[in-house]
Amino acid sequence: MSVVTMRANLTDSDIRTLVKGPDEETRAHAAHKICRCIDEAELSADERAHAEGILGIMADDAAILVRRALAVALKNSSKLPRDLANKLAQDIESVALPVILNSPMLTDADLVEIVRASPPQKQLAVASRERLSVTVTGAIAAYADAPVVERAVANENAEFDEGGFGVVIDRFSGVSSITAAMVRRDELPVVITEKLISLVTGEVFDHLVNNHELPPQLAIDLAVGARERATLDVVEQAGRQRDVGRFVQQLNLNGRLTPALLMRGLCVGQMDFVEHAMAELAGMSHQRMWLLVHDSGPLGLKAAFDRAGLPPRLFPSFRAAIDVYHSIERDGAAMDRIVFRQRMLERTLTLFQSIPKDDLDYLLEKLDATHMRTANAAAM
Repeated sequence: MSVVTMRANLTDSDIRTLVKGPDEETRAHAAHKICRCIDEAELSADERAHAEGILGIMADDAAILVRRALAVALKNSSKLPRDLANKLAQDIESVALPVILNSPMLTDADLVEIVRASPPQKQLAVASRERLSVTVTGAIAAYADAPVVERAVANENAEFDEGGFGVVIDRFSGVSSITAAMVRRDELPVVITEKLISLVTGEVFDHLVNNHELPPQLAIDLAVGARERATLDVVEQAGRQRDVGRFVQQLNLNGRLTPALLMRGLCVGQMDFVEHAMAELAGMSHQRMWLLVHDSGPLGLKAAFDRAGLPPRLFPSFRAAIDVYHSIERDGAAMDRIVFRQRMLERTLTLFQSIPKDDLDYLLEKLDATHMRTANAAAM
């Protein structure tokens, strides 16, 4: 909307109605119209200063409906001056909450002050914002009550650093709904995952150990049944590790880097894990092992296989599975992790006629889980 259009739509009558309207509803309607016109217009510096003066009158209005009309109309707008955004945020909840929840004009410092000095409903609005920086979540972790902290932790767009999560655990380790919300996040620092291990039980515990990166030795201990009914999948855990080389080194030191484990990793498409594992067994660099494993000729993989000391009887299966992996990559399915895994499992299962029962059960379980995720994604 141009300035000319704004002036045509926003008359002196609107301003008079705002100031001297017969009742609050009429004045609130005028306030909303004025706000929309200001928000949509391209204003010069002088016009913007004039518009801000009008908005200031609304923010000081004794009528709640007028102030709420201002808050609702400009809750997402960059035309609402920061000082007025803060003034509205200090108002009663019906006026303040739309601004606290949405306004881009509130800075991190403003939001921190709201968290430190405001009642729970306003804190909750901060925790529910579309995006939160670690500065704001740090304040929530330190000063807010449990329901507010839970809302922030459950907000995937709220960025927490390790320190913020640590404060949450220190304050609310006994609140199961908060620790469960932490476990359900997409990512957690390894140190925080390790702290949560002793705080959660049942399905939440299983979700934690099977969906977040763990310290290598802890992952290995859990995989051999060191805690409750955990069924931690070492292959899946390997795929989450930031340092796969260190993880496979720990597996090797614990005697867990077996040919069967490598075969399982290969069948579910965890090629990075398989490469690092073979490099560890062969005592060579990952880069050199990668070149051998993916050599298009007939000799590279055989040389890698022999250097890793893997049983000769497994070589045909390895060769076939890696060929399947490359063919799926060429098909483009590698771009979709779930589709890739499904195809990898389906094709490898049809190739192997004599898979040991434990391995067969494992692969079928993975295939079922992949089908389930595909169905859920389609339903969404």
